Amino acid sequence: MRRRTVPSARGGFSLIEACIAIITVGIGVSALLLSVAAGTRANSAGKQLTQATFLAQEIREWTVRMPFSDPDLADQANPPGPDGSNPQVFVDDLDDLMDVTYSPPRDGQGNPVADMAAWSQALTLTWRDPNSLTTTVAAGTSDVIYVEVKISNRSRQVLTTGWLVTRRE
Repeated sequence: MRRRTVPSARGGFSLIEACIAIITVGIGVSALLLSVAAGTRANSAGKQLTQATFLAQEIREWTVRMPFSDPDLADQANPPGPDGSNPQVFVDDLDDLMDVTYSPPRDGQGNPVADMAAWSQALTLTWRDPNSLTTTVAAGTSDVIYVEVKISNRSRQVLTTGWLVTRRE
């Protein structure tokens, strides 16, 4: 009698199939981790930009409410610029913020924001010709000032913006 041979059933994956599956899963996991890391970086950058925008808005709020020229008659003859040290502590008119850097930054009332010590606001004021707002004129010779503020976090610049302030008096 002849014995019948039954073909053996395949019992699992070959080594090559297992390696291909591991490589495919590894590439998928790597791509997932890279996308999570990119999302985290984008989220962090968005948070920093939001904070910087907030700090710039605080300075804008402060500068547009501030007197254009010194309300103290004794100081009105002084040239434009800070009347003290940098950072200017006593600010009673707009030109006191000329070339001043605040760290910690200031809020819309000019008060320090204590819990943001890593941030800074660097202000630059330039007087502009009212008939050509892109033309810079000598300090104190115009009724239009361009306020530029650079917001930095840990000495890395995050945002630069500016606005015009005109004499309202």
